[in-house]
Amino acid sequence: MKNLPLNHIFIPSKIPSKKLMIILHGRGDSSQGFTWLPPYLNLEDMNYLLLDAPYDYYGGYSWYDLPPHQLAGIKQSSAILTEIFDTLFAKEFDISQSFLFGFSQGSLLTFECGARYDKVFAGYIAVSGYIYDASILLADLNPKVKASQWLCTHGIEDDVLPYTTSKAQVELLQNGGFDITFKSYEKDHTIIEEELQMIKEWMLSIK
Repeated sequence: MKNLPLNHIFIPSKIPSKKLMIILHGRGDSSQGFTWLPPYLNLEDMNYLLLDAPYDYYGGYSWYDLPPHQLAGIKQSSAILTEIFDTLFAKEFDISQSFLFGFSQGSLLTFECGARYDKVFAGYIAVSGYIYDASILLADLNPKVKASQWLCTHGIEDDVLPYTTSKAQVELLQNGGFDITFKSYEKDHTIIEEELQMIKEWMLSIK
């Protein structure tokens, strides 16, 4: 863990395990902003890795620049995450038992990097985000990822990343063969209790 290229917080499992949940925060936040999530999920056999994005952003961090300049950052962040995945899943952890979780910008990286990675996670959780270009993603992805477990949630009242845009992008992926469960919530750009409980139940159903 000491040699990873991003600052991070590692929370070990209470029961020895090769399961890992990687958590990617949103713009302006940090790994510290999601330290509440592992205790909430309370999965005793799950290790957790909370990553700081590579770019400074007003006291927090960002995975990429604001539109329309986001592509370079998305590519660089994806390259860094790919390096981290390669390191973690060489021997220490089992990707087939592990989860990739992202909120907002982290949700975009869950799609953009996770779907292209050459190994497949047990599950992918994308909360309140969007996809840079769903058509290109369909062309570039690892075909095995289509049959894996994807959960995407979004708030109908989201005033940061519009619900209609994200829903249309997910539908394009679904029509392209992606197995994605899409859940809508009466919320804005945040995470709510009902949603968290559903995420925990969803993880337990496939872990």
